[in-house]
Amino acid sequence: MHKVAAFYQFLPLPDAAGMVEPYRAFCARLDLRGTMLIAPEGINGTLAGPPAAIDEFAAALQDGRVVAPAFTRLELKFSTAETAHFDRLKIRLKREIITFGQDECDPLRQVGTYVSAQDWNALITDPEVVVVDTRNDFEVSMGRFQGAVNPGLTSFSEFADFVEQRLSNRQKTKIAMYCTGGIRCEKASSYMLAKGFSEIYHLRGGILRYLEDIPEAESLWQGDCFVFDRRVALGHGLVAHPEAIVPGVPVDKT
Repeated sequence: MHKVAAFYQFLPLPDAAGMVEPYRAFCARLDLRGTMLIAPEGINGTLAGPPAAIDEFAAALQDGRVVAPAFTRLELKFSTAETAHFDRLKIRLKREIITFGQDECDPLRQVGTYVSAQDWNALITDPEVVVVDTRNDFEVSMGRFQGAVNPGLTSFSEFADFVEQRLSNRQKTKIAMYCTGGIRCEKASSYMLAKGFSEIYHLRGGILRYLEDIPEAESLWQGDCFVFDRRVALGHGLVAHPEAIVPGVPVDKT
């Protein structure tokens, strides 16, 4: 049995380049596989390995034992897999930990209002709220929350165009957005606030946290949640559905 850690945190990292090799060596020693992105704005990744090794890695991120700083507000989710679903380890220096490409977007300065999984249903069933899925179109095709708007994206960097073309006249409307693990909503909400939207809410921990915390009988989620590895899709309780293949979509085996 392998343990999987999906994690991110926005935090200023003046020496992001200097963190790459220490984390590469540490993860290699633990025999972890997957991808970790390091940028001046923070970290983002999904790693898998023996349960004890993943636990040690998560603890090291949060206490700064590998290299400062400590990621004390890490958004971290665990799941399990029967087999290893990454082939190798990649620790990479990037300009952004999730590519958006808009200077107005700064999650280190402002983001929308976080909504817990437990409070999410009440928010999205409010008739005054517009629910927006910030993921790519093929991801939405596998599953979404009831009534959510699909922006029809082929990449997250197109979200700014969607806002301009379809939401620019709704700056006073309550907007609730969600994504796989929460990171895309950090950037999307920051961008929308910078553009004058006043009430932006987003699901803390994303779909994965919701599927983990909310019983299926109470859930408003329909379908599966696509993930970019050999698990392919996750359902309630983060149960893997590897048979849920989406034609034409590459799976990251790392």
